[in-house]
Amino acid sequence: ALEPGELLIRVFAQTPDGSLDTWAQEHQVGMRRLRREVALRLPETQLLEFTVPGPDAERITLANDPALATEPVPVTESIPAIAGLLRTSYVFPDRGAAAADGLEASLAAGEYDGLDDEALAGKLTSQLYEFCHDRHLRVRVRPPWAGRPGRGAADRPPRPDWLERHGPHNYGIHRVERLDGDVGYLDLHGVADPEDGGRAIAAAMELVAGTGALIVDLRHNHGGSPDGVVFWLSYLFPDAETHLNDIFDAGTGETKQFWTLAHLPGDRYLDRPVYVLTSQETFSGGEDFAYSLQAQGRAEVIGETTGGGAHPTAGAPVTPTLVLLIPHARSVNPVTGTNWEGTGVTPDVAVPADEAFGVAYGKSLRHLLAQELPPPLLDEVREALGALES
Repeated sequence: ALEPGELLIRVFAQTPDGSLDTWAQEHQVGMRRLRREVALRLPETQLLEFTVPGPDAERITLANDPALATEPVPVTESIPAIAGLLRTSYVFPDRGAAAADGLEASLAAGEYDGLDDEALAGKLTSQLYEFCHDRHLRVRVRPPWAGRPGRGAADRPPRPDWLERHGPHNYGIHRVERLDGDVGYLDLHGVADPEDGGRAIAAAMELVAGTGALIVDLRHNHGGSPDGVVFWLSYLFPDAETHLNDIFDAGTGETKQFWTLAHLPGDRYLDRPVYVLTSQETFSGGEDFAYSLQAQGRAEVIGETTGGGAHPTAGAPVTPTLVLLIPHARSVNPVTGTNWEGTGVTPDVAVPADEAFGVAYGKSLRHLLAQELPPPLLDEVREALGALES
């Protein structure tokens, strides 16, 4: 019997022979995990029932257990949950199935016994890379402020007012400057979605719009929004006719095309050289930024080969404390027909990351010296180049 305010959830199982007992034996881990998820997300649920369609059908009932919401999840539940996600959601099903088999074999061998969350996440991430060679595929410990799955923003510590107004890390824009000699400089540590950071991106491009050459520093860029990459890059092309990237989603079977935008706030940055700085630290959306410009011949990439992560990723909570970051899609560049997964973006000019800025700045200044410049600006360029070379 349910009291007012209490909830019953009934699950109808599809079984080939109509036998609920056989189905339950095959899905014991899933049933326990669902009972735990219900305890976390809908604590008012008093009964979780499993049954099959039909009159007078047998039922299996799991009563509410408040301890499920707080006790640690055993690896006998978390590893099968990860394995299931690998088989159903990973962008490369064959690799996902092989990785799932490997994790289950390690579970059976007792390799995860006694590991705390940090150690378990590290071991699983290492194993997943061995199986799939995908730097986006990993297990992470959920930070304490993230709360449990299903918790709302009201349950988390309040964000400072400046963070609400300007987003984490100023929408990835670390520094914007006009360097001596009329060279624009953008230091981008991330790529914000234009819905959040569009005004900041437009303001940054406005500040460098009048310069004679542009350096985009992605050496500390760890990625972000594909739409944000398109927004930034659209300033470097004349119209909406440049096809930058495609992303194929394995879950839906759909391919989303990414083209430069027809309308932008402010002026575009055209007919002037662009230099992109990279390092081994450059990853994901930062690599998309560099790879797309390089493939289109719009920029010269200077620095080190990047990290090699080209797969858009979603976070799937596995337990209240662990989350699986699993790539569900892959990028396909329309020029190269491939992407930078596992290989990274190979620079046009390979130099150590800490030397990349000087090389790009020198190239910018020498380009400007070859132009017809008014005397005051010409003197500034010569002085800047002299200072750099000395």
